[in-house]
Amino acid sequence: MRKVTPDNIKQLGEDEVFVFGSNRAGRHSKGAALLAFRKFGARIGQADGLMGRSYGIPTKDRNLRTLPLTAIESQIGKFLRFAEKNPQLTFLVTQIGCGLAGYQPKDIAPLFLAHEIPENVALPQAFLDELP
Repeated sequence: MRKVTPDNIKQLGEDEVFVFGSNRAGRHSKGAALLAFRKFGARIGQADGLMGRSYGIPTKDRNLRTLPLTAIESQIGKFLRFAEKNPQLTFLVTQIGCGLAGYQPKDIAPLFLAHEIPENVALPQAFLDELP
């Protein structure tokens, strides 16, 4: 059974990491990225990876254009490998790519299935609803 990311995350447990969709310019000015910047340690200028208690997965390029699904899938793979190497943390994945980037859960959810999803990764219910 897969873990479910809570809706409307306002705070994190001691070992939890907020996973959000970012842009390759590292501008965290809207949506979940803004929350990651304000509350969970995301750093301006850093596009991806661990930042404080957050982890960015780029879904837009440096000019804020939506990345193709193949590029997002590659970033998801990088994230899942990181999560696997850090089993002491629980990663709460938000609906990356489904806000400002314009994709739907049916577009993004299958990208996770291209990889092994570690036990310490929680996915949004909207993604789980799209998976077998």
